[in-house]
Order: sequence, then structure tokens, then C-alpha cells
Amino acid sequence: MTATRIHPAAHVDERAHLGVGVHVGPGAVIGPDVRIGDRTEIGSHVLVTGRTTLGADCVVHHGAAVGGPPQDLKYAGAPSYLVVGDHTVIREFATLHVATEPEGTTRVGSHCLIMAYAHVAHDCVVGDRVILANAVQMAGVVTVEDWAIVGGATVIHQFVRIGRHSMIGGGSRIAQDVAPYTKTAGSPPRNAGINTIGLERRGFSREAIAALERAYRIVYRQGLTAADAVARLRAELAGVPEVEHLARFIETSVRGITR
Repeated sequence: MTATRIHPAAHVDERAHLGVGVHVGPGAVIGPDVRIGDRTEIGSHVLVTGRTTLGADCVVHHGAAVGGPPQDLKYAGAPSYLVVGDHTVIREFATLHVATEPEGTTRVGSHCLIMAYAHVAHDCVVGDRVILANAVQMAGVVTVEDWAIVGGATVIHQFVRIGRHSMIGGGSRIAQDVAPYTKTAGSPPRNAGINTIGLERRGFSREAIAALERAYRIVYRQGLTAADAVARLRAELAGVPEVEHLARFIETSVRGITR
């Protein structure tokens, strides 16, 4: 392992905890309550503040601001947290904020790519292997499940959920939940079927994909209510884990799903 290196033009609070092999670039500022995992690289003029934990092997690029206070008038300064997993890349000028509620946590998973100017707001939960393209703007308390891809300049309303393995086209306005395994885009968004290519690339079986395509037709093409669609899914496609996840996602939606 290489030694930890801190550029002389950086400021690292003596109370911060840096792992083995961490690199801190010129002009970077690391606050007192920050923990940075082994081999993570902090670029030039990066701010890492608040009660923030960055995992191992992350890369934070020039000008990103990580762990700042939430843009929420309810925030009263009580301790809250930001936790980022391992192998996650945060590109230039992205912003990630701690939670609003006392002892709450904003979470970003492992192997994620947060592109330039993207914003992860207070109390959001981002799963593993998620891609947020340039200038994605998330309001507070958004959940993005594993493997989702959100296109550039997309805005996401607070409390919305983005399902696993879904794909959202750039420039979309997302005000309702996006069902797992689906594609959607637009303002207002319109669904465009199952994310077949993405699922194939990730090793889903032909049978699972075929079942999801049938499930999609039940949910989106037969004019059923959400409750009736869920009942049909469980009656006609019982025993398919992916379909059950879709059914559970729909029946627990508070904001309703995009149609």
C-alpha cells in the first residue's frame, strides 16, 4: 500500500480520520468529523465536511462538495450523517448533503458514479452501482434502488422512489415512482417498456425477462388499477422473484407509479 499523501496546500483537520493510502489534493478541505477509507483520492479544491464517511477506493473529483448541511429550512443543526460506500466516484462540482433529522443518514452505495453537478439531497438513499448522470437534481428523501441509471438534467421530486435496474432518459421530470426494470423518459414521463438490454447485460435469464415483459403489459397496457394489476401479477406469474419485487414495489408506492 502507498502512504497517505496530503498536499501542503490542503487543509485536513487533525481530528479527521484518514485511512491508509489516502491522497488529498491541493486546496482540499477535510473537516473534523470526516472519515475517509483506504486508498480514496480527494481531488483539488474538494470540500468534505460534516459527519461524513467515505468508503475505500473512492475518487472525489475537483470542486465537489460532500457532507454539507441540507438545503432544508427544518434543519436545526443537530448531528446527522452522510455515508458513501466503497469504489464510488463523485465527479466535478457534485454536491451531497447530510440528513435533516437528528441522527438521520443520507446514504450512497458502493460502485456508484455521481457525475458532474449532480445533487444528492438530504435523507436520500442511493443503492449500489447506481449512475446519476450530469446535473441530476434530487430533492430530499428520494430512494434510488440498485443498478438504476438516471439520465442527465433529470429532476426528481421529493419522496420519489426509482426502482432497481430502471433507466430514466435525460431531461426528465420525475414526480412519481419509477417501477423497477422499466424505461421511462420525458416531462411528463412516458414509459417505454422493460429495460431489456440492461437486464441482458447484467445476466438476467431469458425466462425472467420474458416474465417481466408480460408483467409490464399487465401493469401498463390493460387499463387496470394498481391493486388489480398487482393481483394479476401474483395470479399469473407467481414464483418469479423479479415479478414479485415489481408487485411489492407497486403496492407500497405512496406517490403512485409513472404511467
